[in-house]
Formats: sequence, C-alpha cells, structure tokens
Amino acid sequence: MNETTLKRFERILAIYIQLQSKRIVKAQDLADRFSVSIRTIYRDMKTLEKAGVPLLADAGTGYSLMEGYKLPPVMFTPEETNSFVAAEKLMQQWADKSVSRHFSEAILKIKSLLRWEDKDRVNLLDEQIQVMRTRTVFKETAPNAMEILMKGISQKKQVYIRYQSFEADVPNERYIEPIGLYHENNFWYLLAYCHLRKGYRKFRSDRIEAIKATNLPFTITHDTLENLLQKENNPPENRGMQVKISMSKKTAKQLENSRHYYGFVAETIKDDSVEMTFWVQYHKEYFIHWFLSMGTRIRVIEPESIKHDIKEVIQRIQKEL
Repeated sequence: MNETTLKRFERILAIYIQLQSKRIVKAQDLADRFSVSIRTIYRDMKTLEKAGVPLLADAGTGYSLMEGYKLPPVMFTPEETNSFVAAEKLMQQWADKSVSRHFSEAILKIKSLLRWEDKDRVNLLDEQIQVMRTRTVFKETAPNAMEILMKGISQKKQVYIRYQSFEADVPNERYIEPIGLYHENNFWYLLAYCHLRKGYRKFRSDRIEAIKATNLPFTITHDTLENLLQKENNPPENRGMQVKISMSKKTAKQLENSRHYYGFVAETIKDDSVEMTFWVQYHKEYFIHWFLSMGTRIRVIEPESIKHDIKEVIQRIQKEL
C-alpha cells in the first residue's frame, strides 16, 4: 500500500467515524478538515456507499448515516485471539505465497479490533511460536498455485499446469478442471478432471512446475470432493492389489508415521505380532522399495504375486552390485 492510498484509507476511516459521531456532516467541513477538494470528499462518500455504508445525502444540508446503523462490536475470547497466531503461522508455512499474504492481511484487520491487552498477548505469542517446514510445498516457479486453483474451483474455470508426474521423465502440459484441494501427509493435493488423461487425477502441489489461469469453462458437472475421494479410496479390484504384511509390535510402532504414504488400510494385532493391510494402487515398485528398506523386520503374507515381484527387484539389485 503506497502513501497516497494509505492517506486516503485513513481519511475515509476518519470520515466514517465523524459520521457516527454527528447527526449531520457537511462536505465542505470535511474538505476543510482534511485539506482536500469537495470533489475528493464526494469520491470518498461514493467509496463508503460501495462498501455498504447506508448514507443519506441532502444537497442543502450534508451527509448522515441511516438511523440505527452501526457496525456491531466484535469481541474475541483470549483463546480465540491466541488461535489467530497459530493459524497465521501455519498458513505462512503450508499455503502458497499469495494466499499466505492475503491471510496475513486479513488477520491484521482482525488484530486492529483487539483491545490493547489482547494485542500485547498476541504479539508476545507471535515471537514464541514457530512452525517448521521440512519440505517444499510449492515450486518457486509456481508461487501462486494455490490462489489460482482456488479461483478455478470457485469460478468453475479450467487451469493450465505443467506437471511432473511420478512416472514421467519430463513434465507434461495439461488442462485440468480443479474440483477440490485437500491436505494429507504434509502435502497439498488437488483432485481434478484432466483433459490429457480424460479422467479424474490427483496432483501433488510440489510437482506443479508452472500454472496459469484460463477463461475456459468446465466441460463437465462434477460431484463433490468428498464423494470423489470416497470413490478414489475405494477403487475397483482391477485398479490395485491388497497386500498383507507381518512384523513385530516394535516395528509396527516405528512405522506408525510412515505407513500412510504407502497405502495403509488397517492393522490387526496378534499375540506377538502385527498384521498390516495395504492397498497398493498405482506405484507398486515404490511400495516394494519401501518394503525392502525394512530388511528382515517385515514379511509378506499375501498375495503370492507381490512376493514374486519383490524377488525380481532383489535380483536386479544383485546384478548391479
């Protein structure tokens, strides 16, 4: 915000306060007070009207607020004001730059309504809370990806992306119809209809190399994100395989934080061991390499086909030694 814009904002705010404190406010008096022209005051009044302030104007008298109009007081509990700090810290680390900036600006407006004792407490907490990000959430080449995707979702407009998929050697270009965003396992994911693949696909935020909004409308009426994700998480049998593995209780405890990355579905506790069920849907070799990294601590129960695949990978590794 430049100095001229800031001065205008402060003047309009002062005019609004003046309107609340007096029954009638003359345009000439306002012009004299702020050392501006009558025409400038007229423009300021138009701005207040556009913002929803119900003004009454009489050419021979002046301006007044509609009887009974007043912005309701906003009161926050200490716990609510404390939550602003945590929310802002999380947004700074887990949203893209533009969304994070807009959120910080919104929080700043809320903070301006707080009492001084609440402001002091919030400022103290702000210095004492940190959120560490251990990985890149959005590429530097697509710093406003989240904002563009949110606009595409709300306006039902297609979005162009250059995307580096897990299987491909180089990024490819796609036009997508963004349906919804969700956060899972420390990443943002987008569920969208992909015109390149002619079907619904999930896109991980850190693999979007470039992004651009378009004016192209959606070509399909889509179901809700919740319903589409339920279908995605309960795929037909021909879209993957169920794998059961066994391990000690100690190993199972160690895998609690990482197993969800590899299709974990459920676990069953036996007398001296734990059986885990995984749904290996897309990247079978990704699962196999994770399995091998556990060494002899885990073993496959079923199916036989995955055992054969694991042996083949081991043979390839041995050839490279």
